[in-house]
Amino acid sequence: MTPIQDVLHRIQWDPEFGNARFMIGYYDRLDDRIVRVPFQQVHLARGEHFSFDVVDEDGTTRMVPFHRVREVWRNGVLIWQRKGA
Repeated sequence: MTPIQDVLHRIQWDPEFGNARFMIGYYDRLDDRIVRVPFQQVHLARGEHFSFDVVDEDGTTRMVPFHRVREVWRNGVLIWQRKGA
């Protein structure tokens, strides 16, 4: 399976592949559910190997560990899913 960091970096840096609508689904422990956010709300910091930040609709920034990402959607099609999730 392709590591989630590779998928996110490809979206970010491959102009042909990244020219689409992406949704990232991550597991929220507190709400016990998968939260889907547009890739535009994901902030990948250079050199960060553990997590990324997501800005909620109310402007709150949340740190999401890479291991909590469960799915990636491209133009409404599931293109990546963590096994066992």
